[in-house]
Amino acid sequence: MGSHNDSTDPAEPLRLPEPSTRQGRDGLAGLLARPGRAVIALDFDGTLAPIVADPEQARAHPDAVPALARLAPKVASVAVVTGRPAEVAVRHGGFAGVPGLEHLVVLGHYGAERWDAVTGTVTAPPPHPGVAAVRAELPGLLDAAGAGQGTWVEEKGRAVAVHTRRAADPQATFDALRAPLGDLAARHGLIVEPGRLVLELRPPGMDKGVALLDHVRDTGAASVLYAGDDLGDLPAFTAVDKLRSDGTPGLLVCSGSDEVAELRERADLVVDGPAGVVALLAGLAAQLG
Repeated sequence: MGSHNDSTDPAEPLRLPEPSTRQGRDGLAGLLARPGRAVIALDFDGTLAPIVADPEQARAHPDAVPALARLAPKVASVAVVTGRPAEVAVRHGGFAGVPGLEHLVVLGHYGAERWDAVTGTVTAPPPHPGVAAVRAELPGLLDAAGAGQGTWVEEKGRAVAVHTRRAADPQATFDALRAPLGDLAARHGLIVEPGRLVLELRPPGMDKGVALLDHVRDTGAASVLYAGDDLGDLPAFTAVDKLRSDGTPGLLVCSGSDEVAELRERADLVVDGPAGVVALLAGLAAQLG
């Protein structure tokens, strides 16, 4: 879906890849024509940070923050939209206190939390009581399902995620856990959000699409770019489709993965993982001078 340049070496020319769809080309053109009214929204894991077996070890691609710091002053807003707690994404991304990122926003827990670089603080509503109840029952459920070995439970404050990437058969373990985790979530008023070998139990009513639409409207954006890599990014893709149907140009970018075919098929542009996303951001910054 168009060529891309993985290098962010300033000695090399940074070419912008061409979107494969008419809507994507219109979205890119709209962004370049009026960058001061453009929102650049990005997922974190798998998009700005490579996927790793232990989510606590995830860190932003080394060129991500420099590329964002060059791009952010040229656009209306850069927002990181993530399922992680906002403070964790800020820490793992290295976003705090960076010149050029003074107005970065991190929308954590699918938008339930908001971190603003200008204040360095997080605002959020009280946590859903079902999360604590699920957290208490999870160890017994995993043991009963024979999945205690090889699964990794990630504490996310306002959600709990069960990763199967470390299991002997990651996909089989993932498939076996979907129904029992779905039942557990439902008993406590939560939903299950499947991802790349991860099942997240979280409150309903907030997703990346809701978060993105709210942010775009708050900023009065005239164009939007959204980049993601996982099933949790599909609502954001749908939000961009809605904005486009309402007359706001948008560009959908997939941080390439063969694990999530649906996202690749809906994207206007597929790049080669976080390195490709960073190259795209750097190319945009260079194009905008």
